[in-house]
Amino acid sequence: MRDELSDIFGSFTPEHSHEDPVRRAQIQMKRPLPKRFYTAVTVEADDNGYAVKLDGRGVKTPGKNPLVLPTRPAAELVAAEWRAQVEVIDPERMPATRLANTAIDAVADQAEAVFEDIVRYSGSDMLCYRADGPERLVERQRERWDPVLGWMAETHGARFILVEGVIHQEQPSEATAAFARALEPNLSPLSLACLHVVTTLTGSATLTLALKDRYLSVDEVWALAHLDEDWTDEHWGVDPEAEARRAKRFVEISAAAAMLEALRAAS
Repeated sequence: MRDELSDIFGSFTPEHSHEDPVRRAQIQMKRPLPKRFYTAVTVEADDNGYAVKLDGRGVKTPGKNPLVLPTRPAAELVAAEWRAQVEVIDPERMPATRLANTAIDAVADQAEAVFEDIVRYSGSDMLCYRADGPERLVERQRERWDPVLGWMAETHGARFILVEGVIHQEQPSEATAAFARALEPNLSPLSLACLHVVTTLTGSATLTLALKDRYLSVDEVWALAHLDEDWTDEHWGVDPEAEARRAKRFVEISAAAAMLEALRAAS
């Protein structure tokens, strides 16, 4: 049994990690993976939440903090990833654990900055930037994106300006302020970590809020975020490398969505 269970993820230092899950996987392939050294994975309640334990010993984050989750369902998501490891422990196949590590080691100390970064995305939201052609693509964007922006305006009072093309358009301060209120500044570090993943993978703070509020499912969010890409694939064919990258990113966003649901669940 290792003395430092955090060593497994401790190798996820800046030089060995990357925000893009595809690039991160490529980097991780260059290093040997540790062998599985434990038998039982359990979740146990403690004073701070629910701890994930391997053979009765608490797991540590790369920052040497206890891997403790705020709800039992959230801890069970992480525990399931540890149980799923077979001969070796592959952090690349443990997105929920990485989310928890990030929340505990990083987001907890800079929650305000992470919150503000998500809000900044609302000022240049992908859904606000529309194609000027062909007409069928313009129509598809209007048919599928407008209802989400309409929901945002109706439910949260955030009314954004639509732009044709890619030139940046400053959004009304009232709109971004309304978005910030809807996002809720008192979110937990783990919730913020999940929402930040969704925002960066989709390029849309609006879609992130729609997922958080359960207005859209993760599958709906993913499809809307890739509307333009799907249009290109339909007309020019699928790029296998792009398809593989997209599949890996879907694993990431799915883990974030599952964790958000687990955080809502009763302990």
